[in-house]
Amino acid sequence: MSVKIRLTRLGDKKSPFYRIVVTDSRKARDGEYIEKLGTFNPLTQPAEIVLDEEKTKKWLANGAQPTETAKSLLVTKGLMAPETKRAPKTDTKKKK
Repeated sequence: MSVKIRLTRLGDKKSPFYRIVVTDSRKARDGEYIEKLGTFNPLTQPAEIVLDEEKTKKWLANGAQPTETAKSLLVTKGLMAPETKRAPKTDTKKKK
């Protein structure tokens, strides 16, 4: 079973509000989830992110994989290190 940390959408039309949850990757986006970790409100300035840090660290330690959006929120809160991009290796030999 592949476990993901991802967002589920709540709120009315044109006023999104998200829960940050742990779920089985095969479940629907707004379907059943294992545990709620926090919330994300993109409409406030700055965007409001509320997370239970203890639960989040526990799930990350147990192997839960965050989606790209969830990962950016975790990096913003300081729970994950940002990915460093590596430059591609350059070939020292010239092609003929």
